[in-house]
Amino acid sequence: MTSATSVAVLVGSLRAGSFNRQLAQALAAIAPPSLKLEIVEIGDLPFYNQDLETDSPPPAWTTFRQRLASAGAVLFLTPEYNRSVPAVLKNAVDVGSRPYGRGALNNKVAAVISVSPGAIGGFGANHHLRQSLAALGVAVLPAPEAYIGGADKLFADDGSLAVPATREFLQKFLAAFEQWIARHGR
Repeated sequence: MTSATSVAVLVGSLRAGSFNRQLAQALAAIAPPSLKLEIVEIGDLPFYNQDLETDSPPPAWTTFRQRLASAGAVLFLTPEYNRSVPAVLKNAVDVGSRPYGRGALNNKVAAVISVSPGAIGGFGANHHLRQSLAALGVAVLPAPEAYIGGADKLFADDGSLAVPATREFLQKFLAAFEQWIARHGR
């Protein structure tokens, strides 16, 4: 029997009631058995500063990088702030991409979902993040693209997905990600 692929889930919102965190938890509940989704926290990462990239970088960086390196894939969930990704998520990408040429994100397999109450579902953030990941050689799932709008109406009181069409779409998204990992996993 093959073990499940560990998927590091990076949630780009620190808000306690974050729609992105709620979606991360809902996705973990509906993921196929071959994917084990686990949130890797990014809120305590010191801002990337190359001066701190010594033989003893900040412990939070080391722990974060080890979690990414041990994961078989990465799933990014991001809100949209001013048509881009939140600073905390961009910082996590920067920390995960270093030291230069040996970063834990370099050449990983990934997928991106943007989540927003707005109608366009974080389209700008999704594509800005994809641009940064392309520079690292990250093999990002090209399709289906996932821009989840109406996030304020997406969840039931128990945290499950309340919109059947969205649940069905996300199950198909996870199945496509599962195939993408199998094809491009390193």
